[in-house]
Amino acid sequence: MLKSITSKIDNGETIDRAEALWLLTKADLLAVGRLADGIRKRLHPDNLVTFVVDRNVNYTNICESKCKFCAFYRDEKDPGAYLLGEEEIFVKIAELVEKGGTQLLMQGGLHSGLGIGFFENLFRGIKERFPQVQNHSLSPAEITHIAGISKLTIRETLTRLKDAGLDSVPGGGAEILVDRVRQDISPKKIGWEGWAAVMREAAALSMPTTATMMFGSRERPEDVVEHLFRVRSLQAEGGSFTAFIPWTYQPGNTELGGKTATGVEYLKVLALSRIVLDNVPNIQASWVTQGAKMSQVALFFGANDLGGTMLEENVVAAAGCIFRMTQEEMVDIIKGAGFSAAQRTTLYRVVRGF
Repeated sequence: MLKSITSKIDNGETIDRAEALWLLTKADLLAVGRLADGIRKRLHPDNLVTFVVDRNVNYTNICESKCKFCAFYRDEKDPGAYLLGEEEIFVKIAELVEKGGTQLLMQGGLHSGLGIGFFENLFRGIKERFPQVQNHSLSPAEITHIAGISKLTIRETLTRLKDAGLDSVPGGGAEILVDRVRQDISPKKIGWEGWAAVMREAAALSMPTTATMMFGSRERPEDVVEHLFRVRSLQAEGGSFTAFIPWTYQPGNTELGGKTATGVEYLKVLALSRIVLDNVPNIQASWVTQGAKMSQVALFFGANDLGGTMLEENVVAAAGCIFRMTQEEMVDIIKGAGFSAAQRTTLYRVVRGF
């Protein structure tokens, strides 16, 4: 089967679900990696690997969803529950700007007291003070939650958030886009069609988006494949995904427990992502969950981007997975693998090379 799949890819054709499942479960890791690397070279012939200088600001950890895989959330009355004030958030963004950062990623919990007005006021304040920063914030689950509290449609909610200063929508909360899995690991969160609905509306409003996948919890290989093809289909319908970011479930301190995926499993899924998602321009390596050395290897398995420097990250860290990488280290990792390095914006415009 590898020969026929290789022929398809060489001819620019898309593989089908059965072929993708075979690559994931039966094919040799290095063979899948070579296919993915070939597609990366075709899409990015400049031998350039990029990253963005950003900060994750988790504005609250109070969340009604209580996903079984999450170690970050708290009930409102729990010790350690918090909601950041505007000034605290502004200080964090100012620190990002001082370090040459261009991207703000704000995500938090599904807080029952935060409707559209809270975010409109906050986003207007951010845009007035930091117009140079791309506000790349709020997952589809958060946007759906805000719409519900505020008795608005998804389109109305996104339109108002965009007018207030939301520039693009990250693909967090995708987990696995198969409802059987979602019911198991995050039963209170929106289903896969709810996630897709937000992304369709964002694209219709000309808002850039990204897509993600958290794997290694309770899904089957068939579910991983289905997730990828659903992302591919959304993009083909007119989606605005600039990048896809697969990352591994981190079981520490979670209700779900279990084990995390191996490095081999991570590389296999990453490579398959590059092969299936030939209509999504960029694939990010997840150094946040894999560490610097594995992210370097990932550059030969389809990834062309290392994501953000993340001056702050709290959600994955809550599960006990704490990797940190400075901008200098990121450049060294990229160059050490034989690539040119460049800082980019959220929309993949090169800011400067190294």
